[in-house]
Amino acid sequence: MDSANEGSIDRSKAVRGRAPRDGAAGADFLQLDARRAPPGGLADWLARQLRLAIADGRLPVGSRLPATRTLAAELRVSRGVVTDAYRRLGEDGHVAGRGRAGTVVVAAPARTPAPPRPAGPPSPEEVFAGAPGPDVFDRLRAVPARLDLTPGTPDLAAFPRAAWQRAERRVLDGLVSADLGYGDPRGAPVLRSAVAAWLARNRGVRVTPDEVLIVSGTAQALTLFAQVLRDEGVRETAVEDPGSLGARMHLNARGLATPPVPVDEDGVRVDALRASGAPTVLLTPAHQFPTGVVLGGDRRRALMRWAAEGGLVLEDDYDAEHRYDRPPVPALRSMLPDHVVHFGSVSKLLAPALRVGWVLAPPRYRNALADAKRYADLGNAVLPQLTLARLMESGELERHLRLLRGRHRRRRDAMVAAVRAHLPGAVVHGAAAGLHLTVVLDSSSSGSAFDDTEFAAAALARGVKTQPLSWHAQRPSRPGLVLGYAARTAGEIDEAVAVLGAVARELR
Repeated sequence: MDSANEGSIDRSKAVRGRAPRDGAAGADFLQLDARRAPPGGLADWLARQLRLAIADGRLPVGSRLPATRTLAAELRVSRGVVTDAYRRLGEDGHVAGRGRAGTVVVAAPARTPAPPRPAGPPSPEEVFAGAPGPDVFDRLRAVPARLDLTPGTPDLAAFPRAAWQRAERRVLDGLVSADLGYGDPRGAPVLRSAVAAWLARNRGVRVTPDEVLIVSGTAQALTLFAQVLRDEGVRETAVEDPGSLGARMHLNARGLATPPVPVDEDGVRVDALRASGAPTVLLTPAHQFPTGVVLGGDRRRALMRWAAEGGLVLEDDYDAEHRYDRPPVPALRSMLPDHVVHFGSVSKLLAPALRVGWVLAPPRYRNALADAKRYADLGNAVLPQLTLARLMESGELERHLRLLRGRHRRRRDAMVAAVRAHLPGAVVHGAAAGLHLTVVLDSSSSGSAFDDTEFAAAALARGVKTQPLSWHAQRPSRPGLVLGYAARTAGEIDEAVAVLGAVARELR
């Protein structure tokens, strides 16, 4: 059907046109292999295979079949075999000739009923029922919401697309062919140098590029280092309480227990850390998640004494760049480098979709961590690394950060005002920095405590997505919500918090 003169077919030639047994007789198209055809039935076999592909959806309506000459050459059969098979499908009404467009699928045979489609997203009640499981964040993301206040999400609309495109073009213009091969599993040298310079400028950390390992975000950093700790015989890592549920899940998935250490207005309680007996601790000292407190000076000194006595600190430099009403605080890694593993990323600065982060490990862990990264994925994709390095070196990333600080500050102010207006009596924590607020709910008027998971479920049913504070606590605590504001406009923030206020009144 590829041309008008294919209507006349030499049937005897079609039957004789079997593929030679000593050569490759297969086509990439549908993985067809003429050697599987029964003797004397090549055209029947080919027509049957094409019908099956149309019926099961591999060849949907509108798809074009290969030219008869091309498919015949790949199958090592006569062209008449393919022409005869196409003719039979045309007589069935499954394909039609379209001139220069070739032979096109125009109809599919009746199919057996498809199995029931998977259920849609879970209901709000299902998401928040019981203890959160390993897939709880995936389930929550799957539920559509008109106003999403998920914490930890930056203003993705502010992603510097033009600057990224310019940097990417310059990177591509300067690449040689060898640059497109496998890269260094520890990360592209140019990005490791750029990260070292960025940390020196912005976090007070002085390192050489050789000390920087590029990873796919803080989540992978935690997973890889948990594996290293397990290999050394470590069985538990203490965590802040309340503290990130997601981080705790990553550690637990690698077989590490996560004993809770309480957090107060000065940060983690180092006396409780000592009492736990855990050899390592995961902290978010620059902006504690979810309370937003900064690890105080006395606590830092106490923590350094604990580390100098043999403890190891895993420092998640969470939200460190996003500060509004307070001076910067240096990273713990700058104070005691031999006892601090430092994690950072651009997920909150640019976009989580980039999946780029870094780890600074003490010398005794550096090789084991690099091996874990190598065997996990052979290293991050190189082109995004080179583009990010150019953004860092050019000053574009600092300019983007200054833009975000102003925008996020205004949205922070809008959320604080909205909470005061619509949730009177609620206590706001963590307003001086970051991308979220923690709101502890007032229950005095009802005489009983809110169930914050019930609160979050009711809010989600009304189109507002947030996280209950109890998800991030291992010990009993006051009910609350963790509210992200960076990705929403001031008007959307006020509207969302107004919904939360209405839910609060209904639950009293």
